[in-house]
Amino acid sequence: MKLRNPDFALSLAAGFTLVLLAALLLYFTSRLFVADNYRLVLEALGGSAFWGAVAVGFLAQAVDGALGMAYGVTATTFLLSAGATPAMASASVHIAEIFTTGFSGISHLKFGNVNKQLFLRLLIPGMLGAILGTIVITQLDGKMLRPYVTAYLLVMGAYILSKAFRKLRARAGEPRHVGKLAVFGGFVDAAGGGGWGPVVTSTLVGSGRDPRTTIGSVNFAEFFITVATATSFSLLIGPSAWQLVAGLVLGGLCAAPFAALLCKRLSARSLLVMVGTLIVGLSAYNLYRSIF
Repeated sequence: MKLRNPDFALSLAAGFTLVLLAALLLYFTSRLFVADNYRLVLEALGGSAFWGAVAVGFLAQAVDGALGMAYGVTATTFLLSAGATPAMASASVHIAEIFTTGFSGISHLKFGNVNKQLFLRLLIPGMLGAILGTIVITQLDGKMLRPYVTAYLLVMGAYILSKAFRKLRARAGEPRHVGKLAVFGGFVDAAGGGGWGPVVTSTLVGSGRDPRTTIGSVNFAEFFITVATATSFSLLIGPSAWQLVAGLVLGGLCAAPFAALLCKRLSARSLLVMVGTLIVGLSAYNLYRSIF
């Protein structure tokens, strides 16, 4: 079904993205000038939690910048290894992702990588799936949920690893059930801490969509899925640990040039093997810890 005025809707989405990013940057910057926050910032700089999050953010963004996916899966896997609850890990990752997905989505839009119809077909179903996933993960006990989330990450790691050894064959025709795919992708992304890119992008490319516009459209839609997830987490469990969020954002910003270099120097297969192996190993270790 063709949607009316896709150009207007896309312009509206771009305007909303820019306004929200500017407002968030202004808000967080102004908070640094509150007297009590200077002490908190100094304490964070001297603690291990902040710098651990910086390292996680750096690695996750390096992976995502080189592959176009797996930021959430990588970051959540490491945060669970550090002892964060599934809800806190997913909340911190998605709040930090608002900035990375926002700037990335606008860049794709600027360079003509966004298919208007596909973006709009993904938008609302993906946000609804994300809200549902957030409700599920926040209403269940963290200790009970940890083995299931870890098992999901283990499967996603194996899926990423398998992509290094097989070739997706394009099929003719328009993709079907895009809305259902977006609901599922948004749900697992929120409940599992990541998975929107691996689930949605890989499925659409395999169904015959143009890789360039598919990646751009899915990436731009991810910003709105991330906003829906982060907002839902804030309403359901309150503010996330700001040290984790700030560390993830700082690490991600520092990784951007490195990610481009990594993407240039290493083959896609090498990157997929490295990332898949890393996620499978960490998830297997986390699963063993949560069970035994």
